[in-house]
Amino acid sequence: MLEFIPRRVSFEDNRTPVMSDREIDEFAYAVLKDYKPDLLKRPGEIDYENFLEQYLKAWVEFHDIYSNDPDFPILALTTFTDGEVNIFDSENECVSSIFMPARTIVLDNSIADSAIAGMIRFSALHEAGHLMLHWRVFVDEYGEPYTRTNDTASVIAACRRDNIENSIRGKKQRTAADWREHQADYFAAAVAMPTCTFRPFVNKILRKNGYYKGQIQLGCDSYLDILADDLIPEFISETYGVSKRAARIKLRKAGFVTGGSVSGQAWHK
Repeated sequence: MLEFIPRRVSFEDNRTPVMSDREIDEFAYAVLKDYKPDLLKRPGEIDYENFLEQYLKAWVEFHDIYSNDPDFPILALTTFTDGEVNIFDSENECVSSIFMPARTIVLDNSIADSAIAGMIRFSALHEAGHLMLHWRVFVDEYGEPYTRTNDTASVIAACRRDNIENSIRGKKQRTAADWREHQADYFAAAVAMPTCTFRPFVNKILRKNGYYKGQIQLGCDSYLDILADDLIPEFISETYGVSKRAARIKLRKAGFVTGGSVSGQAWHK
C-alpha cells in the first residue's frame, strides 16, 4: 500500500493535511497506479471491496450504525484504533457496543438497501480517503491515539449524512473537520473516476453528440442542458458505477460544465 506523506499539515487543526484538489488527484493517480494500473488506461468500475480489503488491508462490515441524533444518521465510519463501536441491534431493539479492530470500515445497512446507484461504492471510497489521508490526524506513528475520551471506545471518523452530502463550497466558516470531509470526498471521486480516463471519455461523448467546444454553459441551450445534466451523467454512472449526481459534480470540477446549477451538490446522492 502506498503511504501518504502530506507536504503540509495544520498543527492547529489536529494535523489535518493542507492540500489542494490537484494534490489529491496526484495522490489518487499514484494509488491507482500502485493498486491496479489498468484503471488508469480505460474507464470502468473499481472493485471497492477488493481495494479496501486487499490493498488497504481494511475490514469491511455492514451494520445499523447508531447515531445519537436521528435527524443526522451516520452513513459510514472508519476506526483508527481497536475498540468498541455503537450499533443498533434491530433484533433486540437496543444499542449494542461491539468490538472492532483498527482499520475497520463500517457502512450503514441503509446504504446497502438504497436504490441510489453508486452510493455504496462512493461511501466506501470516501472512508478509504479518511483511512489513507487522515491516519495521522487520529493516531501517532505507533498507532496510539492522540486523544481518547473512553478507554474502551474506538477512535473513529464518523460521517453523518450532512457531512457527506453537503458541499464545502459556499461555507463561510470551514472547520478542520469540514476540510477532511472534502478531502475524503474528492479522493473518492478521483479514485472512482480518474481524471486521465474521465476527460477523454467525456470528450468522446460530447463529440458523438456533435459538440466540440469542450465546455457546456448551462442555461443557454435546452438540449445542452439535458446533455450536461442527464445524458452524460447517465453514461458516466453506468461506466464508473457512481451516482449521476457524483458524475455531475465531477463534470463541473473537471471544467466540462459551468454556469447555472446541477441537480444536487453531493458527490454520491
